[in-house]
Amino acid sequence: MDYFQALRFLRDRAGYDRGFVANPFADEGIGLQRTAWLCAALGDPQRRYRVVHIAGTKGKGSTAALLVAVLRQAGYRVGLYTSPHLHTLRERVQIDGQPISPDSFGELMAELAEVDAVLQRVHPAWGAATAFELVTVLAFLAFARAGVDAGVIEVGLGGRLDATNVVLPEVAAITRIGYDHMAILGSTLAEIAREKAGIIKPERPVVSAPQEPDAAAVIRAVASERRAPLWLGGRDWQVEGTWRAFAFRAPGLELSELGLALRGQHQVENAGVALAVLPWLARSGLPVSETAMRQGLATAQWPGRLEILRERPLVVADGAHNRESAERLAEAMRTDFRWARLWLVLGVMRDKEIERIVGALAPLAHGLFAVERFAPRAAAAERLLAAWRVVAPGKPGRVSGSVAEALDAALTEAEPDDLVLVTGSLAMAAGAREALGIAERDPREQEVLLG
Repeated sequence: MDYFQALRFLRDRAGYDRGFVANPFADEGIGLQRTAWLCAALGDPQRRYRVVHIAGTKGKGSTAALLVAVLRQAGYRVGLYTSPHLHTLRERVQIDGQPISPDSFGELMAELAEVDAVLQRVHPAWGAATAFELVTVLAFLAFARAGVDAGVIEVGLGGRLDATNVVLPEVAAITRIGYDHMAILGSTLAEIAREKAGIIKPERPVVSAPQEPDAAAVIRAVASERRAPLWLGGRDWQVEGTWRAFAFRAPGLELSELGLALRGQHQVENAGVALAVLPWLARSGLPVSETAMRQGLATAQWPGRLEILRERPLVVADGAHNRESAERLAEAMRTDFRWARLWLVLGVMRDKEIERIVGALAPLAHGLFAVERFAPRAAAAERLLAAWRVVAPGKPGRVSGSVAEALDAALTEAEPDDLVLVTGSLAMAAGAREALGIAERDPREQEVLLG
């Protein structure tokens, strides 16, 4: 296969409205069995390097990026598997900070397609592997053949039944748990935490961010059941300070005057999770110096997260996509930015808590540009406007058909001292980056993926 043939092959297996993360509950865990079978048929590539497996509702991508930056500063070769992507599907599979090449992607997918055909003959009742399962195994295979020292693997959805949960990690990490994907994962924090804690493996250490009491209780219980050593944020490790200067403390590791390239107070917690993983990795043969820790945190980049895209007027893009991340975004905006008027360019997926997201951001904004058709699962702009009118009566709001159109309209309204905030989804952040010429999307890739 060439790259576009591989994308067509994936497109026909894609679920969740072509978001490429399938509902792992749809087939009662058979997807995890399919993934394990594919891996075994390929020699279990995910067992050829040390793995850090990261679950959580908020911050797992940022935590992964911070950890990769630190490990690379220490001289290790590192694979990173995350989702979703900003501009190309290949971003999901990165080796030493670079997306997998189109040729490598096509070659590996052709190999996987043959193995998947055997799977369907051997286990016809299981059905075909999903797009997410295939890309997950492709990432494992790419990392093994590149000879990485470590693979940092982000869960796609949930944890317990997610395709990535075939790994046996050196360390599992769970970032802050909140309310998201509730129709799939459960309506309470305890139910959601139970799914996230499914990545905890027997006698393998787990690091957790500070959690709400109900979520923390579940994580403690699962770790105890599986005799997995647990470092819980706020109990076993601590961070204090701001993203510009903070301190970290854990058994055997104390650091002060740390700084982050990633903006926002919430990134301090994410950095704490990443740092708390490191002593456990050192025990498995991947030591990291203090210098590498400091330099990695100070240089880590993760586009689309409180990212400044231009000045005067200031344009900021952030992928906040649920109520907790919107609340954290609002807090970070108040703390780290100043403006005369803020213009909100917002697009949200239709299965999110739209009213709560709008409610968190509306107090900041002078006006709203509601975007639809930015992604297959995008909510209707009129639904955003309806929520806006409830919480921001009298403030202007209008509909735009695309991120580029909304951003252009907002910049037309904005004065030099104003701020334009583009948010609601990583697809919104990607659209803003592309509209301003910071990145490009191959239109052929988009056409193939959307069919």
